Amino acid sequence: MFRRTFWFTAGAAAGVWATTKVNRKLKQLTPESLAAQAANKAIEAGHRLKDFALDVRDGMAQREAELDEALGLGARPEVPGPRRFAAIENRNNPKYVERSTYSYNRNEDH
Repeated sequence: MFRRTFWFTAGAAAGVWATTKVNRKLKQLTPESLAAQAANKAIEAGHRLKDFALDVRDGMAQREAELDEALGLGARPEVPGPRRFAAIENRNNPKYVERSTYSYNRNEDH
């Protein structure tokens, strides 16, 4: 009699365990759950990509500093500002303009 009670209880426990396991798996496979999992994975991948890009940027800056030190390029030269073009209309009293209307691009069609 105890044997039958033991196996009945073991079978009921296994049934409850299996039912719970199947229900959890079914909830994981719903479209909403799959969409949430995909979004979480995408966010995680974005964070990893951002961390990788920051590591690459730090490595580039470190290597550039090493090369500058090795080549003796400690101070960077000043870059001159944009040039001004003198207007050709008035040669005696030229007015300087920020941009010329003349284009140096010979490939332009107009």
